Amino acid sequence: MISRLFSFRGGIKPDSHKAESSGAPISHVPLPSRLVVLLTQGSQGAARTIVTVGDKVLKGQCIGEAEGVAGTAIHAPTSGTVTEIGRYPMAHPSGLASPAIVIEPDGEERWITHEPLDPATASREDLILRIQASGIVGMGGATFPSHLKADSEIETLVINGAECEPWITCDDRLMRERAAHIVTGSAILAHLTGARQVLVGIEDNKPEAIAAMRAAIQDMEPVARKCLGADKMNVIAVPTLYPTGGEKQLVSVLTGIEIAPDKRITDFGIQCFNVATAHAVCRALLHGESMVSRIVTVTGNVERPGNYETPLGMPVSDLLAFCGVKSGTSRVLMGGPMMGFTLPSLDAPIAKGCNCLIAASNELFPLPPPEQPCIRCGSCASACPIGLQPFELYWASRAKNLDSAEQHHLFTCMECGCCAYVCPAHIPLVDYFRFAKSEIRARNEERKTAEQARTRFEFRSFRLEREKTEKAARLAAKAAETRAKAASEGDSALIAAAVEQAKMQPSIQDNAAPSHDQQT
Repeated sequence: MISRLFSFRGGIKPDSHKAESSGAPISHVPLPSRLVVLLTQGSQGAARTIVTVGDKVLKGQCIGEAEGVAGTAIHAPTSGTVTEIGRYPMAHPSGLASPAIVIEPDGEERWITHEPLDPATASREDLILRIQASGIVGMGGATFPSHLKADSEIETLVINGAECEPWITCDDRLMRERAAHIVTGSAILAHLTGARQVLVGIEDNKPEAIAAMRAAIQDMEPVARKCLGADKMNVIAVPTLYPTGGEKQLVSVLTGIEIAPDKRITDFGIQCFNVATAHAVCRALLHGESMVSRIVTVTGNVERPGNYETPLGMPVSDLLAFCGVKSGTSRVLMGGPMMGFTLPSLDAPIAKGCNCLIAASNELFPLPPPEQPCIRCGSCASACPIGLQPFELYWASRAKNLDSAEQHHLFTCMECGCCAYVCPAHIPLVDYFRFAKSEIRARNEERKTAEQARTRFEFRSFRLEREKTEKAARLAAKAAETRAKAASEGDSALIAAAVEQAKMQPSIQDNAAPSHDQQT
């Protein structure tokens, strides 16, 4: 266990605004008239539809099969009837559409038959396959498939309960109310990864969550103790500083290991899971429950801010209507104010990575002042938690000097927004960085397409040349065969062939058409 805390460079301390939504217990929302379950829920592509329009489904039933090793399954959030399979907008800044399955709830909430697994007796392969089949992804927002992370061998498991971004409190309430399941899920993940210790990092502005998690470790359930001893799990209160919840930043605070931009935490024998992910793992293995809902913080300009157990596929508009959006709301943010984005459409459904909705008004979120020229003060560099030079990235991105942006480690930027927060010139730096990243990705895609076309052309040219060479070789071989045959038969054969040809000439003339004189 660690004896002291460490720190990471940079970081900021924005107003937390946690109290607005953290006071009330987790509530359930009524089922909407329809659920739009996106088949693209994670970062590894869409699932494959295995139901048809008119099918009756049960809650937890698989409706989208995982595609490939990195895919995750999609399940029905409630019992009902499949009424449509089409394309609907995603909760994404682009507003692009994704394949989706529309379910009309029957209101009965009938579950499939639960099939629990005992982590102490089931094989490691079966446990990992169950996590994949249950559709569990990273619940902190990245939505990376959890079964891929669980299929690793490490020394230290970090459970992320920092929840450092302002306004978001879903993990806080989850730790307060369901700490036992989080602890059990963490022990199971330690068992799968072979971790010798588990470090649970929680920011010190969540004393109730810290106390609940420590109590749950002391009263650890027997099934969890079979996976990991209580003495090997420790809850650490970390200083409140944004972005402590970043994977590499939390690892640095807890272990003192600074992860280089081109390295992963697994290179140092460490793996990290969100507390909500650990909770989902517990429910999937011990209770046989697929991932069909998640806790969503709804806050800002609403009448009933709080945290709500929300079925996946519920339209954002329905959830906001239940919470009572006040007049004056100008836009809705998905995620926190630092790393979130404005939803282009409220018809988008809740997905697995949606942890917060903020109804923004001009009073709560005033419009930013006009952008001014960069004065190279260096404040952005001081605030950057990974040691980048944001002003250099800004100049390169603005000038579309994409090669220079890449040389300054553009893709190392995790878009935390610290640089933009402290910029005295009010430059939306993260927007510039996102633009440059999209341009580079588009350029790389064009290069890839051009390279594929060049490869196809070269292969076609090679094939035509090969066929030409093979044809010439066949003709040469046939000519050589003819010459060899003639040489073996001798001159008599040639003379006989000539005489035979001469004998045929009169018959050819006899059969020819009559001349003009003969006709006359």
